Amino acid sequence: MQDAPSSGIVVMVTGAAGNLGGAVVTELFDSGAKIAAVERHLRDPGFRAKSGQTGEILELDGIDLADLSACQDAVRRSLDAFGRIDALVNTVGGFQTGAVAEQDYDQWDHMFQINARTAYAISAAVLKPMQQVGYGRIVHIAAAPGLKAGANQAAYAASKSAVIRLTEAIAAENRNKRITANCILPGTIDTPQNRAAMPSAKTDGWVQPADIAKLIGFLISPAGGIVTGAAIPAIGPV
Repeated sequence: MQDAPSSGIVVMVTGAAGNLGGAVVTELFDSGAKIAAVERHLRDPGFRAKSGQTGEILELDGIDLADLSACQDAVRRSLDAFGRIDALVNTVGGFQTGAVAEQDYDQWDHMFQINARTAYAISAAVLKPMQQVGYGRIVHIAAAPGLKAGANQAAYAASKSAVIRLTEAIAAENRNKRITANCILPGTIDTPQNRAAMPSAKTDGWVQPADIAKLIGFLISPAGGIVTGAAIPAIGPV
């Protein structure tokens, strides 16, 4: 059974080139973590410039997280590089709206593909090595509509509800294996894309990616082992 790492934690971060994923990589890397940065298109976000400073970053580009074999390959390459994976932080996801009566199956299928299937596949791939050593932390990004949907949110809310239920099941299945699973339900995240989409919105209550990254940092730490199976709201400053 692996001891809880006191430093040099190895973290797989999916969606590493995104706004939230990039903030998570920065937060954890600057804290001394080793990062397996997983992305479908890394777009050269500058990870190489940080290599050799306080930790190490393995770039895993071209990974389709909806493909279980691709997830397994990413896990294998991470284990080859670092010898273990202490934590998974899955930030991959998407958002679309539309009334049920005005939609076909395309939006439904797309939301479940990008939100639920990806979470399931990467969880399945990373859990086996975690179970073998008897230690692990998993954090998914869900959303408040996964608990209660609003108008025009059917596909999105249902897919995020699946992420919450997946997280609960992982937590229950690994309750006595020193493996935790939690998910975070952010409010509106302050990103350039959201500002462009909502130019008239008041942004002072939006959630900063760096703040979510700090919360994730606690959940994947040894001290975070007291929390599992939780869907944690992160709605912004109050």
